[in-house]
Amino acid sequence: MVTREQKYETFRALHERAGAFVIPNPWDAGSAKILAALGFEALATTSAGCAFSLGYLDSAPEMTRELILANSKSIVAATTIPVSADLQNGFGDAPEECAETIRLAASAGLAGGSIEDYSGDDSKPIYEFQLAVERVSAAAKAAHAANFFLTARAENYLHDRADLDYTIRRLRAFADAGADAVYAPGLASLDDIRKVCASVSKPVNVLAGLPGTHFSVEQLAAAGVKRISVGGSLARAALGALVRAAREIEDKHTFTFAADALPSAEVKRYLTGAKS
Repeated sequence: MVTREQKYETFRALHERAGAFVIPNPWDAGSAKILAALGFEALATTSAGCAFSLGYLDSAPEMTRELILANSKSIVAATTIPVSADLQNGFGDAPEECAETIRLAASAGLAGGSIEDYSGDDSKPIYEFQLAVERVSAAAKAAHAANFFLTARAENYLHDRADLDYTIRRLRAFADAGADAVYAPGLASLDDIRKVCASVSKPVNVLAGLPGTHFSVEQLAAAGVKRISVGGSLARAALGALVRAAREIEDKHTFTFAADALPSAEVKRYLTGAKS
């Protein structure tokens, strides 16, 4: 049996070796098993994908800490590889709430997780600088006490504040506050990504799969990126296939979509580890 501490050490080592690695985002145990079977070395949960699978929006009040951690625990149990969780804003404004979320996440078997500086209040979407740093500091202390790999996120690019200097200032402060990795989702150019990677002392995660961006793993690695995630893109890709198939049935009364469906035998191999 692979222990949580062993998964943590494996996850940390991925950030210390040369080059970049891809950490795809399953939304449930089944998608986690498939991604692990395909050879990925670590996984990251997606709050958006989880929400969509339950019929909610990513920002829905129903997406509670308990629900997110239950989803994460099911993904952890589905594979033997490290899992890092999207822990949103730590489920509370206070630094103490962030720390408690980290402790609960470690207890759920997670090797790591991310805390973001989005407040959830669209009138003031980004936490004030000092509070944001204090939240990361509290989360980092809890993470390091639990052998838990903490990623700190600067969310301003996702909330109409596309200011690279502002982003870099925050990421530097988060790194100094103890984050093990930093992440600014929404960066849209390789030049900006390169500047972020050159400006911070910790490994940088970049979100791939955003509309209008077509970076390869090789391009991102050359820019200095260490970890590449895809957020809710895989879940949205699955939903896209569902909608296209359903529209074909409804509009054309045909079923040609089935030619592209994953064969049952292949599904079985992924989910059970059976040999082909």
